[in-house]
Amino acid sequence: MADIPRVIGRSLFKQRSDIFVAAGVVAVVMMMIIPLPTVILDLLMAFNLVLSLLIILIVLYTKRALDFSVFPTMLLVATVFGLALNVSSTRLILAQGSEFGGRIVRAFSGFVVGSSGLQGMVIGFIIFVIIIAVQFIVITKGSTRVAEVAARFTLDALPGKQMAIEAEYNSGAITEEESTRRKNDLQRQVDFYGAMDGASKFVSGNVKVGILITLINIIGGIVVGMTIHGETLDVALNSYISLAIGDGLVTQFPTLLISTATGIIVTRAVSDGTFGNDVTVQFSQQARVYWIGAVFLLVLGVLPGFPWYLLIPMAALTGFLAYRLSRKQIAIEEAEKVQEEATRRQPAQAEMSPVVPLDPLSLELGYGLIPLVDKDQGAELLDRITRIRREKALDLGLVVPRIRIIDNMRLEPSEYCLKIKGVEVGRGTIRVGHYLAINPGGAKEPLPGEKTIDPAFGLPALWITEDQREKAEREGYTVVDSPSIIATHLTHVIERHASEILGRQEVQSILDTLKADYPAVVTEVSEVLAVGEIQKVLQGLLSEQTSIRNMVTILETLADYGSVSKDVGFLIEKCRQALGRQICLQYADENKTLRVLTIQPEVEQKLINSRLETAGGVIAALEPGEQRHWIETLSNAVKEVQDRGEYPVILCSEAARPLVKSSSIREIPDLVVLSVPEIAQDMKIEALGEIRMEEVR
Repeated sequence: MADIPRVIGRSLFKQRSDIFVAAGVVAVVMMMIIPLPTVILDLLMAFNLVLSLLIILIVLYTKRALDFSVFPTMLLVATVFGLALNVSSTRLILAQGSEFGGRIVRAFSGFVVGSSGLQGMVIGFIIFVIIIAVQFIVITKGSTRVAEVAARFTLDALPGKQMAIEAEYNSGAITEEESTRRKNDLQRQVDFYGAMDGASKFVSGNVKVGILITLINIIGGIVVGMTIHGETLDVALNSYISLAIGDGLVTQFPTLLISTATGIIVTRAVSDGTFGNDVTVQFSQQARVYWIGAVFLLVLGVLPGFPWYLLIPMAALTGFLAYRLSRKQIAIEEAEKVQEEATRRQPAQAEMSPVVPLDPLSLELGYGLIPLVDKDQGAELLDRITRIRREKALDLGLVVPRIRIIDNMRLEPSEYCLKIKGVEVGRGTIRVGHYLAINPGGAKEPLPGEKTIDPAFGLPALWITEDQREKAEREGYTVVDSPSIIATHLTHVIERHASEILGRQEVQSILDTLKADYPAVVTEVSEVLAVGEIQKVLQGLLSEQTSIRNMVTILETLADYGSVSKDVGFLIEKCRQALGRQICLQYADENKTLRVLTIQPEVEQKLINSRLETAGGVIAALEPGEQRHWIETLSNAVKEVQDRGEYPVILCSEAARPLVKSSSIREIPDLVVLSVPEIAQDMKIEALGEIRMEEVR
């Protein structure tokens, strides 16, 4: 409750500031129409001077250009404000003539013109022209050119910087929030320099208009003074030239400060500190330049005709500064030597101890495939990778780590490589601008094209051009573009190697997250099983494409059976049975019907009798001849089911299931094997056939 008045106060202050700014902008425009008293004119001119001074000071103390992002708009407002004052002062000068009472204009004219009479007017006019020339030709023109070049180069560098941010995000070096913040900063930077490119033209136009108004004041003032006010030529010249020069200086001096601020803010693109800090640091890095400067001043001082009483003290001061910088550099070098000596004295083992981390999952691209991740060309592959990570999190319950995308010059230009923890698990070649046409089995008409192999599934395919795409789709071919090829291959790799991606640290993170909502479950299972044992069970489930998203059920099952046995194979089977409905629905049709192949009981018993415990789990240790015959029989049965358009699922007993899977993992890695206890009660079973081996005795 105590914060409510403070919040209300801030809101009212914000509203008042918005109203004040809006009223000020409207008043600036109205100043060009409504005559102002000389007192108010003096007040506004003083405010204009202070405003321009504040702007250049803020620029000098700003570390980054984006920290003063309102500068382009402020530049426009200040320019219009100065022009409005110029118009108002011109009206009063022409109306009042020699009786003009503007104190600030008269002060500037008296200060610059100096002496009275013709000499003073000539000198004043020359000084005014020089100031205008310096501002227009040097400062304003240079600032405009720098702003234009900065805007162009900032826009050209935008795609590369965005790719670098995206690569850091995919590699996990930065968070999504940091990536978004950096991208927003890049966009703001482009917008800022684009706005500066346009705003700098206002300064250039302001200088030109200022020159024109000054000439109008002189010529028009002489005409008005002699014809309307009845003044003599001498009086008119003295009055209007002096007042015109003073009025021009009052207007152009703030413009000069703002032009200088414009040049400073657009030229300080690379900086980590304020302008003063940068000058201090960069002017104190080399002592030798000050030694050379001191000698140069000393030589000038002893030459005849030069003011030795000025040059020799300056040489002494420069030499003293060089001496101080030399001592400072010597101290820094000694500190570095001490640090190097301390490092050298450390044990040799410390030099070999750093661990070089491996990326959990990486995609390496040949330089010819870089356009696939270029945001200027759509970067469709980046969006697909993000979707793949989300889909796998939903399908498998596994949060896939950020995928690092890097270019590898050792690859062929059109080649890519997928790696898990630095080890290659997939490779393919892409023909950019072509499509991959895969015959799923229903296409009869052959297509002209370059023969190849689908990198994800090893199916025969063809590279075709854009004009062949529609024909290929009509003939029944599956046609995919380059990003889809890599995305499909990546999805396949994640599914096949999900168990390798899940590590102990990921398992611990899962437990820590669940502990907030299910503390009893996590505590109980942690007392029974170690993190490594839980990891092995989860890896066993993932290796057969079983989702671990229902982690609570898995942990409850492990807590129930972990005290009975710590055998990983036994625990995996119990978890599969607990997830039976989920597993069955993966392979059942819309009527909850499972079409399965069963195994002859004698064959099952033969597999069970050959059971052998190994460090990697249980295997079926059949004789070599029996193993070959078993695989041939199993492969033929599976192929027969596939030819009928059905998905092959093997149904067997609980004891035989891991043996059937382990015995066929090399030859038929994607074979689905279910046990009877995994079948949910409401599932319907339809037998497609029985796998028999007559030779088994």
